Amino acid sequence: MTKLLAGIFPALLTPFRDDEVEVDHFRDNIRKYDGFDLAGYVVLGSTGECVSLTDDEAALLIKAAREAARPNRKIIAGTARESTRLTIEFTNRAADLGVDAALVRPPSYYKAQMTRDVLKRHYLELADRSRVPVILYNIPQNTGITLEAPLILELSRHPNIVGLKESGGNIALVGELVPKLPEDFSYVLGAGSAFLPALLMGASGAILAVANAAPGVCARIYALFRKGRIREAADLQTALIPLNKAVIETYGIAGAKAAIDLQGWHGGPVRGPLPPVDEKGKADLAAILRTLGLLS
Repeated sequence: MTKLLAGIFPALLTPFRDDEVEVDHFRDNIRKYDGFDLAGYVVLGSTGECVSLTDDEAALLIKAAREAARPNRKIIAGTARESTRLTIEFTNRAADLGVDAALVRPPSYYKAQMTRDVLKRHYLELADRSRVPVILYNIPQNTGITLEAPLILELSRHPNIVGLKESGGNIALVGELVPKLPEDFSYVLGAGSAFLPALLMGASGAILAVANAAPGVCARIYALFRKGRIREAADLQTALIPLNKAVIETYGIAGAKAAIDLQGWHGGPVRGPLPPVDEKGKADLAAILRTLGLLS
């Protein structure tokens, strides 16, 4: 059976200018990414500074992505809000704007009360009322909440819950879950340093921050995997690790933006209070990009 998510999806950055969303730069980035062998794009993910955007700004970005991307590229939007009602409302607003699916992290402000039963009720009500398929988003490093394997398996039986983005760093979870999940359920990894091992264990793709700065490298790893050229794919995966570490751990979103600025795309500043990258950081990123052959 066909999985909704297969291949590489960059978790798109949100360009700003004078602290306002720069939609033209956002569209231009997508048009450039369309030249690579990507499956689609995730708008309003963690890398897109989703929690720093108003609903109207978020809607503007969804509309721009749908208009700019090739018709065959899937558009996934992060639609989570801190209440079930608001999550449903924004998810259906995104549906009206043409998204193919909604990526939904668990509500976390009242994390002490987010028990398994509470989370189950939240996701099932959303899935019942959403006009687009729902993708679970496990990112405990940001939310402080882990979607445990038994809950994921239970939720996967709902016909409108079609996938999981796993960003918790537990690679063993792939092997634990994939054999038990419905055949059409997509397991995608959110960790650029380990997505080849996840593919080998049964994941169908990856949603990656590092794919903003290295879309061709990420797409090449996936293509080599599909062709069974695992040694070559593993060499590229190893080469990608320093860049992934720089844009995830060392310099964060500002680092990812600096990395694409260096390549002539549009990153721009982060929205406060996130800190910018200093000149030393930019030099470090440039050196990493040169090692990957992404900067002359």
